[in-house]
Amino acid sequence: MAVVHRTTMTPTKLELLASWLPTRPWYRGGGSAPELSRTGGFRLDDPRGEVGIEFMAVTDASGDRPRTYHVPLTYRGEPLAGADEALVGTSEHGVLGRRWIYDGAHDPVLAAQLLALLTGTAEPQAQSLSDTPDPSVTGGLAGAGPAGAFTSLTVTDGPDGTDLLVRTTGGGAAADATADSTADGPGAPLAIRVNRTLLAVPDAPADAPGPLGHVTAGWSLPDGSTARGRYVVVTGPAPA
Repeated sequence: MAVVHRTTMTPTKLELLASWLPTRPWYRGGGSAPELSRTGGFRLDDPRGEVGIEFMAVTDASGDRPRTYHVPLTYRGEPLAGADEALVGTSEHGVLGRRWIYDGAHDPVLAAQLLALLTGTAEPQAQSLSDTPDPSVTGGLAGAGPAGAFTSLTVTDGPDGTDLLVRTTGGGAAADATADSTADGPGAPLAIRVNRTLLAVPDAPADAPGPLGHVTAGWSLPDGSTARGRYVVVTGPAPA
């Protein structure tokens, strides 16, 4: 299990995000500098214990109304090859030393563990506590069998979110998820949308129509109440 250290980071995550967020195509700020607060999220464990994985909700109060963004982050002890464009920044960790912080949607370790979460083989962890599952994080992938081993990731950032195509050694997660899938055979990609602007929605009944899969979690609102919404949705198997 990942250890959450009680220590300092210089610069802080929010300081790095305040510079990085306005460069993203999905940011909806009003032109002034972001005014950020951390308002929710959860973590996943890297089975190798090398990469920190956090799904963070941050609320920006700089515009005409507060907006909450979903920013998955990964924390590494050395640079991720070929991922310069996904680098949020570097920070000095009080225990671990220099950390390279990436937009986690572009990190294959996060993608692999997100797929494991959707298929029921990874357990969400509390954002700020070590070795503590977070049962408030719910979701899954309807009708999916074992996903097979993660092999590759294709990422597209757009104005409405970030789309991932995740491929595995077997067609399990994609091909088993729906009867009329056009994906057939090993390596067929699963289409996943990382929602970047979080919107509160009620928890739908189990038999209600909706996305093929999702990850739903909560965050705090400016008035002190809480909301829940979909951090991630699975839009379906995609043609290879």
